[in-house]
Amino acid sequence: MNIRPIRTEQDYKDALKSVSPFFDNEPQPDTPEGDYLEVVITLIEAYEARHFPIDLPNPVDSIRFRMEPSGLSPADLVPAIGRQNRVYKVLNGKRALTLPMIWKLHEMFGIPAESLIRPVKS
Repeated sequence: MNIRPIRTEQDYKDALKSVSPFFDNEPQPDTPEGDYLEVVITLIEAYEARHFPIDLPNPVDSIRFRMEPSGLSPADLVPAIGRQNRVYKVLNGKRALTLPMIWKLHEMFGIPAESLIRPVKS
C-alpha cells in the first residue's frame, strides 16, 4: 500500500480511484486495508478542503433554509427577531441581524451561528 501526499489534481484523481473499490466492500477497522482507507480518505478530505472550499450560506439564506423544511412562517421568527416588519426587513436583506437576534435564532431554531454572523452581500 503506497500512501503519498496529494499535491496535484492527478494525485487527487489517483487517490479517489484507489479508494473507490472500498466503498462497495468496506474493510474492517484496524486491518491494513481499513487503515489504508482511513488515511487516504483523510488526505482526500484535506485536499478538497484546500482546493474546493464550501462557503457558508449568507444569513438570510440560512434563515430561509431553516424555515422551509420546518414549515416556519415569518411570524414564527418574531420571538427571535422582533416585530414582524423587522422580520421582513431582515428576510429582504434591508436590515442586518444584531447579536441578540443571532443568538436567539441559533438557540430557538438551531441555525448555525457561523452562518448568521456573515455579512449580507448586496
